[in-house]
Amino acid sequence: MAGLLSRAATVVKARISKLLDRAEDPAVTLDYSYEKQLELLQNVKRGIADVVTAKKRLQMQTEKLEQDVAKLDGQARQALASGREDLARQALERKTLVQQQLQGLDQQIGGLEAQQQKLVESEKRLSAKVEAFRSQKEVIKAQYSAAEAQVRIGEAATGIGEEMADVGLAIQRAKDKTEDMQARAAAVDELVEAGTFEDLTSDKSALERELDQLSASSQVDAELERLKAELGAGAPAKELEGGEKS
Repeated sequence: MAGLLSRAATVVKARISKLLDRAEDPAVTLDYSYEKQLELLQNVKRGIADVVTAKKRLQMQTEKLEQDVAKLDGQARQALASGREDLARQALERKTLVQQQLQGLDQQIGGLEAQQQKLVESEKRLSAKVEAFRSQKEVIKAQYSAAEAQVRIGEAATGIGEEMADVGLAIQRAKDKTEDMQARAAAVDELVEAGTFEDLTSDKSALERELDQLSASSQVDAELERLKAELGAGAPAKELEGGEKS
């Protein structure tokens, strides 16, 4: 039972595969793949834009912190000049914290720059692959279209295509019907001549029509005998005339 089900499943899969192969259009498949690659390339470009945007934000924060460092340094100097060492120390402590933040931002910016560089290189490679695929896609589509046209022309010329096969069947059916109709017409003529069918458009019976034919035949025989007699009677006269002239 298991073996039978397995074979049945194999047959079903084979038929489905065959149907899918017929329905699949290489041009549509290639165009779809190309669109997916373009989407992927677009996602990479958006990723690069996001990284650059994040890096710009950090750089803006860095600039602000650098200004804070300069400002705190000036405040520390001013406080120390005024004899307020405590205020100068506070300013320098804040300056140290800001400088630590700057170091962290520099590391983050460096990481984003490295990530940006990798994404740019990936985008270049992917863009080159997409362009190569596009060129190959167009070549394959052109080759498939040419091959498809050649197959259709060959099928039309040899009559092996499905449409031409339908045309051939239609012609054969028409020939068969024509021969059948010709045979029926010949049979009807034969039956009419044999008197099996009566002429419904005539008011005479078959017997009367047969008698008319006999009468017509007798009349023809009588006319023929009359002509023979006339020709026989005229022959001696022509011979006499010929003798007198000689």
